[in-house]
Amino acid sequence: MSDKLSHLDDKGSVHMVDVGDKNVTSRIAVAEGYVEAEIATLDLVFKGELPKGDVIATAKLAGIMAAKKTSDLIPLCHPLPITGVKMAIERVSDTRVRIEARVKVSGQTGVEMEALTAVSVAALTFYDMAKAVDKAMRIEGIRLLKKEGGKSGTYEAS
Repeated sequence: MSDKLSHLDDKGSVHMVDVGDKNVTSRIAVAEGYVEAEIATLDLVFKGELPKGDVIATAKLAGIMAAKKTSDLIPLCHPLPITGVKMAIERVSDTRVRIEARVKVSGQTGVEMEALTAVSVAALTFYDMAKAVDKAMRIEGIRLLKKEGGKSGTYEAS
């Protein structure tokens, strides 16, 4: 790990990192997160029987939109020309849903924050769509699974 935080200058002031001299490379980031809910709630979601509509499609769309807006939400993120976002939402147990975002860009900085933001907003949207029947849902385990490209190379979570 670096001794110096890249978003602080020599005097400790916050600044946006200049990536202008970096090479444009293909970069990918994958993030995941989980929503825990009652069995009955997930049954309704996956049968498409909630009054607010298609929870899965809406959450996926929200995740894609969030990835594109990350620099508007996270103060020091660069706006990036994202070339692709893939969202996956699957029921992994009676009470658990896994959300995954895979974000791609050809750029001078990575898309880790975009992938994490996509998962976070998709999970929040899932909650919003289903909260009428289950206010006790929990959003958990949001993390970066993988990143490829750039000077630091590949990272894979253990």
